[in-house]
Amino acid sequence: DFNDQQVLEAALVENIQRADLNPIEKAQGFKEYLERFAMTQDHLAKRLGLDRSTISNLINLLDLPGEVQEAVRLGQISVGHAKVIKGLNDPDRQVALCKEIITRGYSVRATEAVLKSPKNVPHTQRQEDRPEKTTHIQAIENELRQKLALRVQIRLREKDKGQLIVGFDSYDDFERLLEILRKS
Repeated sequence: DFNDQQVLEAALVENIQRADLNPIEKAQGFKEYLERFAMTQDHLAKRLGLDRSTISNLINLLDLPGEVQEAVRLGQISVGHAKVIKGLNDPDRQVALCKEIITRGYSVRATEAVLKSPKNVPHTQRQEDRPEKTTHIQAIENELRQKLALRVQIRLREKDKGQLIVGFDSYDDFERLLEILRKS
């Protein structure tokens, strides 16, 4: 026989474990669980079968400005990008870097290099070498994100070259992507 708290806790844990949650939704679920049940991150990590650092890193995303959180939620930037952005203390600089990552298509490593020194950006990642994403390209990214429900990034190179990067967080996401590709 379960009491109300046990039922609520089980429902919250089940919701947090849903595969279709984005990192921000997971972070909000983790935070709600910790606050509601006055539990530690260690307890929640054991309950979910995750590393405590995973819980901590996701909850830390909630300290970022709303625009940066939205970019993570939409899959415009990865959790890795957000962790690098978190290294900046000024919210205005955090938002500016987030926008630059989206516009320039920086990888996480290139973003780290930008923070250390603009001269350290790999040649293929330098701003002057990479064309800016047009609103048309950004619209295509957003359309693919919505249709695939996955992180999508288009990285432009010189002339008509580039990469389409589709990120997934689980084997189920990967299988779903393969199924979509096989149907087309």
